[in-house]
Amino acid sequence: MEYRRHDQPGCGGCLLLIILGIFLFGGAPALFNFLGMLLFGALFLVFAGIAAFWGFTYFVKKKISEYEKSQTEAHNRFVFLLVNILIKIAQIDGKVTREETNAINQFFQNNLRYSQNQLFWVKDLIKGALQSTVNLDSFLQEFKENFAYEPRLILMELVYQVLYTNDHVTDAELQMVRNIGEFLEITAYELRAIEAKYRYGFKGAAAPGRVDENRYYETLGLSTGASFDEVKSAYRKLSMKYHPDKVGHLGEEFKKVAEEKMKELNVAYEFLKKKFT
Repeated sequence: MEYRRHDQPGCGGCLLLIILGIFLFGGAPALFNFLGMLLFGALFLVFAGIAAFWGFTYFVKKKISEYEKSQTEAHNRFVFLLVNILIKIAQIDGKVTREETNAINQFFQNNLRYSQNQLFWVKDLIKGALQSTVNLDSFLQEFKENFAYEPRLILMELVYQVLYTNDHVTDAELQMVRNIGEFLEITAYELRAIEAKYRYGFKGAAAPGRVDENRYYETLGLSTGASFDEVKSAYRKLSMKYHPDKVGHLGEEFKKVAEEKMKELNVAYEFLKKKFT
């Protein structure tokens, strides 16, 4: 038979004993004073908690307002639509888990290097997106009407980035993102280039089982074995569309996304150019 240690006794009756002692030695007036102090202390803690919560909420809203005013309307609209589109993608299975919202927050923090004030804003946008009854098609239509082709490419880059922060991406999620790309009229080879980068992990060294040549063709949205003329044509088209100046109005963080994409295109082009020369 297993020996079990005895837990140390609690003091659930200590307060009762104190009240009894006060009543016996101080009488009813002392007891009422003591109970009044307890009630006052409890009320003070409640109101102090409410005041602290209100103060923090006011501080956050003030910081959000200041940040929004410091940015362009295009930037604010871009991020607003991006967050809502990401939430709608997460809702494909009927619910949004804490892990999914954390992934979106971490994406803005780690990939876009958002400060604490910016993250306050993103969390507020996520909260609004979770409560929104507007469907995905409406958000996509608004994005298509308000942003040119280059910002659409950046949107797709970001959507794929967030999607692949998850350990497992379902076929339904992947197909939804592809449908978004088609709706935004992203060309097939550009969509293929973006998807390949995140689906096969084309960052730094080549993925296991894949040679660099395949990786660089995919970066340009081409099939392995494409001619040098096709390589040059794809590189020129993508370079024009991902030029940082074309998305500068969206904010510095998205300009940096374009700059990183340009670096990848340049590396791929230089690698393949050496093959043909």
